Amino acid sequence: MTEPSEETTAARSRAGSASDQDRSERRLTRRGWTLLVSGALFVVFALVGFFIPVPYVAISPGPTYDTLGKDAAGQSVIQVNGHEVFQTSGELRMTTVSLRDGGITLFNALGLWASGRFALAPREEYFKPGETNEQVRQENIQQLQDSQTAAQVAALRRKFPVKVLAKTIVSGSPADKVLAPGDRLIVVNGQTVKEATDVRAALNGTKPGQTVQITFKSDGQAERTVPLTLAQRPDGPEGFMGLTAVDRADVPFDVKISLQDVGGPSAGLMFALAIVDKMEPGDLAGGRHIAGTGEISEKGVVGAIGGISFKVVGAREAGATDFLVPAHNCAEAKTAAPDGLNLIKVSTLDEAIAQLENLKAGRPTASC
Repeated sequence: MTEPSEETTAARSRAGSASDQDRSERRLTRRGWTLLVSGALFVVFALVGFFIPVPYVAISPGPTYDTLGKDAAGQSVIQVNGHEVFQTSGELRMTTVSLRDGGITLFNALGLWASGRFALAPREEYFKPGETNEQVRQENIQQLQDSQTAAQVAALRRKFPVKVLAKTIVSGSPADKVLAPGDRLIVVNGQTVKEATDVRAALNGTKPGQTVQITFKSDGQAERTVPLTLAQRPDGPEGFMGLTAVDRADVPFDVKISLQDVGGPSAGLMFALAIVDKMEPGDLAGGRHIAGTGEISEKGVVGAIGGISFKVVGAREAGATDFLVPAHNCAEAKTAAPDGLNLIKVSTLDEAIAQLENLKAGRPTASC
């Protein structure tokens, strides 16, 4: 047997040292691991930021529509058939808010927010759990239709009488199968019905089980008087007929509001003003570019709305110089109003008309 020489041993030793050095070089340092993990986390964050949607909606100023003008199809927004229409000038613009939903990722949201034109809000503030975009759209359309009806009643009752109709009938109630939605209520419990609030007032002091007389008229039929035995009211001690009543204009002509692709109740005030401007002499807008917003009741009370900070921006961008603001929205409107936009505080339709007359005459207007 031959003993290894010193040269052979030294060579092996050098080879072993080189192999240990190679393994050491291939082994990552703590800094290397930190960089590797950080890089992987960055890639994951980037993928999430670019592709995973977040549960937020983006809100921004929406388009405006001149209620004295025409819709996208070329039809007058306010159409009056069977009654004199007066010449108008200027604009009465309703304002909207745009709501962007779906497909908003984290990076999208940050970019929208940084632009200064959008605000972000939790989706649950605008959509009920399980509610689809289509369901929300249908609700908005119904709200718009209700606001148009309220605007017509509020505007026309200034010069014309109103009638009271049954709006809904509670199934299984005393009124069920006796009256129908659309029936005109004339007398309830001996009291003449002149507006919807008279129906509830006529039952004050009655008791469940008491019989009262109701005079009403169905479309195309003669008046009828029938007895109704009252039930227990769920929200009070009085007797209960089981119907809701609404005011409607009692006029021999038609007023139609034509506007597509918008929804919600906040256009009521501007619809009502446009009807008044067309049906009464005086030219309310007076050649000015006026915008505004506000839900309106059938009695002409102007209610607060949402998104006022975006609506004042959209109005100014559309060229408006004056903006009608519901009184309860004044504080928020002041913080967001662009330069050159005069804010006018209103609480009722009559007040809004008076303020526009002041504006046209050069008199001071009620400021927010």
